[in-house]
Amino acid sequence: MSTPTAATPRDSMLPATAPVIEEPPFGAIPLSDVTFPARQEHIVHHIIFPHLLDTVRSFLSVVVIALFVLTFIVQPFRIPSESMERTLLVGDFLLVNKMAESPGGSLWFWTLPYRQVHRGDIIVFHFPLQPGEHLVKRVVGIPGDHIRLINGIVYLNGKAQTEPYAVYRGNYPDSFRDQFPTGQFTDPGVDSHWWLNVRRNLQDGEIVVPKGHYFVLGDNRNNSRDSRYWGFVPRENIVGRPFVIYFSVRSVSPTDPSPLPGDSLAHGNSLVSALLDFARWDRMFQVVR
Repeated sequence: MSTPTAATPRDSMLPATAPVIEEPPFGAIPLSDVTFPARQEHIVHHIIFPHLLDTVRSFLSVVVIALFVLTFIVQPFRIPSESMERTLLVGDFLLVNKMAESPGGSLWFWTLPYRQVHRGDIIVFHFPLQPGEHLVKRVVGIPGDHIRLINGIVYLNGKAQTEPYAVYRGNYPDSFRDQFPTGQFTDPGVDSHWWLNVRRNLQDGEIVVPKGHYFVLGDNRNNSRDSRYWGFVPRENIVGRPFVIYFSVRSVSPTDPSPLPGDSLAHGNSLVSALLDFARWDRMFQVVR
């Protein structure tokens, strides 16, 4: 009896073949050679408040710059009296150019664009009798000048001066003020030391401005306490020259023109009227001459 043989799969009866490798179509790029762009992450920007130390540093920088400007460049002042009217009115706020004037021997004289003091300059200076107080006057005499006043008119080196800025508002007669220098009359407001120095600086009835000093007067000649009453201004006392009026508050002054009556209706005590009357808006940003 024959022994049955085991069944053999049909596939085993096929001849052995090599593994099938699929190649990409002509012109195609293999997937392994393709470079995909990197994934871009969304960056969220957060507002970070400055650190306290950075804030302090920024504040100190502003303070240092402000101190430098106020010390060497400009300084604000306010006019409290009428001695310089009508050039400067009571309530005017000025910016004073401190770079324009400097003592000749100082370090800043050679490093910053300073200029010499000239006749006719308006200057701000430390009051010689009270250095902590500031005054503003007009320079009339420079070192070496011979000065005298006859009936209130300034004579400089023997010649009468034409001063369109000078105001001679009605006042009581004053021989010391109008006939300066005079040895016959004095004034209760004259400094005693200056009264003695006047005679030392007299030549032929004229006062001679010494070296390093200046003779100054107020533009409102009959209402100004100036070099006639307390003496010369030393060069080192000069702070600077006012160059612009940046604001002006309306204040009562004898030299202000009186408004003429009119028929126009007023707005009463309205806010607009108060703002319009509060300041002299037409004087803002005027150049001082």
